[in-house]
Amino acid sequence: MSQALHTPPSPPVRPAPAEDDLAALAARHGLTVSGARPTLPGYVRELWARRHFILAFSRAKLTAQYSQAKLGQLWQVATPLLNAAVYFFVFGLLLGARRGIPSDVYVPFLVTGVFVFTFTQSSVLAGVRAISGNLGLVRALHFPRAALPVSFALQQLQQLLFSMIVLVVVVMAFGSMPALSWLLVVPALLLQFVFNTGLALLFARLGSRTPDLAQLMPFVLRTWMYASGVMFSIPVVLADKNVPSWLGDVLQWNPAAVYMDLVRFAMIDDYGSSYLPPHVWAFAAGWALLAGVIGFVYFWKAEETYGRG
Repeated sequence: MSQALHTPPSPPVRPAPAEDDLAALAARHGLTVSGARPTLPGYVRELWARRHFILAFSRAKLTAQYSQAKLGQLWQVATPLLNAAVYFFVFGLLLGARRGIPSDVYVPFLVTGVFVFTFTQSSVLAGVRAISGNLGLVRALHFPRAALPVSFALQQLQQLLFSMIVLVVVVMAFGSMPALSWLLVVPALLLQFVFNTGLALLFARLGSRTPDLAQLMPFVLRTWMYASGVMFSIPVVLADKNVPSWLGDVLQWNPAAVYMDLVRFAMIDDYGSSYLPPHVWAFAAGWALLAGVIGFVYFWKAEETYGRG
């Protein structure tokens, strides 16, 4: 006798909840999107809360930078000094770029330019790799990603402070003694730090999506250095050239030249105000504000994309 097999009736299919219902359910239980971008004020608060991490991270990076070298941290000063020596031989002696600058002023003029421009150059190069070079940290921990480029800019500031000790020795060796004008170095470098941090943030976002940018930036920065008067005085060189006046203004008002001129004016006795463009402090503050705000907002807008893909 055969026995009929009966399949139990399947349960009724319930329609999937609508997205609005899911959103309401998540909101009711205090759930938020993982890795969502916070508001700009909230992001600033998060970054400020991580200030101790930023400082500790920058110090650790600075200590580890030359840990494998026998001279250790001395390379922080030796590297820009060797660059200055090479530039002095090539530009000062062979190419005559020191014309219009007294012989006892040119060496501190050159060393100051190399140190100050290296501050910006190193901050930008470190910013390009801030995200792409630290993907393990970015993917493993939750923190405002801006902490990385800010810490790298802070690392370069600390390195510059070591170099400033040597710069003081060089300037004094060529006859410029400490004076009240030296205090102007502090606001000049603080404004440059804000400017550098903005650039580091901007290029950190660009470098996170385009790793090849790290290979291109040294060429861009080298071109910027040659156009900024690191090895020569811009107004003196352009005085006997048949160039439009606006070109001279653009070269003198570019931010790298502005910050170098301010430090030179503050520390070198014979580098007077005639070498400075008009409204130089206004330009220094304007460049810092412009780069700092644009760089920070531009980086923040892609906060949720870093470390993904």
